[in-house]
Amino acid sequence: QVQLVESGGGLVQAGGSLRLSCSASGRTARTYAMGWFRQAPGKEREFVATTTWSIGSPLFADSVQGRFTVTRDYAKNTVVLQMNSLKPEDTAVYYCAAREGRPNSYRSAQEYNYWGQGTQVTVSS
Repeated sequence: QVQLVESGGGLVQAGGSLRLSCSASGRTARTYAMGWFRQAPGKEREFVATTTWSIGSPLFADSVQGRFTVTRDYAKNTVVLQMNSLKPEDTAVYYCAAREGRPNSYRSAQEYNYWGQGTQVTVSS
């Protein structure tokens, strides 16, 4: 089992920045990919970003490309999502996710085995 705990989040004005951190514990050696998803009220959970050692660069959703970065520290078992130039449409609960083994799709929530509890991000206009 792998446990994921998120920190960060909060309220920020449009154009501002926030940093989300996710710490993994347990059988972390089995985590092939770690990433972030988000879910706004009334909407499905959607892919934000993911990173794994087997691909050259992290993957991002088109909606956050160029504004968000994701960094994984394999020694500390953490993954950090830096969110810049935030927009009101970025408002959602953000979830850290981890996957054992190579997935069929890095962008599909169904492919991830473990989830954090979620942290709220609210961007005011």
